[in-house]
Amino acid sequence: MKVRIEIDENMSEDEIVIRCAQPDERVLKMKRAAESAEGDPEIAFFKDAVQFYPPLDSILFFETGEHNLNAHTSDDVFQVKMKLFELEEILPRKFVRVSKSAIVNVKHIYSVERNITSASLISFAGTHKQLYASRSYYKLLKLRLGERRFL
Repeated sequence: MKVRIEIDENMSEDEIVIRCAQPDERVLKMKRAAESAEGDPEIAFFKDAVQFYPPLDSILFFETGEHNLNAHTSDDVFQVKMKLFELEEILPRKFVRVSKSAIVNVKHIYSVERNITSASLISFAGTHKQLYASRSYYKLLKLRLGERRFL
């Protein structure tokens, strides 16, 4: 295996490229290590007057409510003081937009019940919580589910 660093002062953002003949477990491990080196964004979660910082991996999905944005874990609900589009910009790739009002963590999806004419029903592992994915976002959801083992 060769490792090299190329310096390009004209680049606006750092980029890591892994070239391989076949993505075996060693290559996937390097990919995960590179992605985790950047770390998850710090997002404050609120419940009443208390501020929480649960691990981002514990979040099943984000969903807009009447006047707020809710973050759902398997057994709790927190509020986030951000807009959904702002959150979408900073979340890692394992989170994907599935409707105008929701972003899901694909690592927690247990099943997707597809309905050709309307929204698809998403169920999450280890909980009774469910969420609908709209038809216009289904293609991206399917793509990310296919990449799930690489995320």
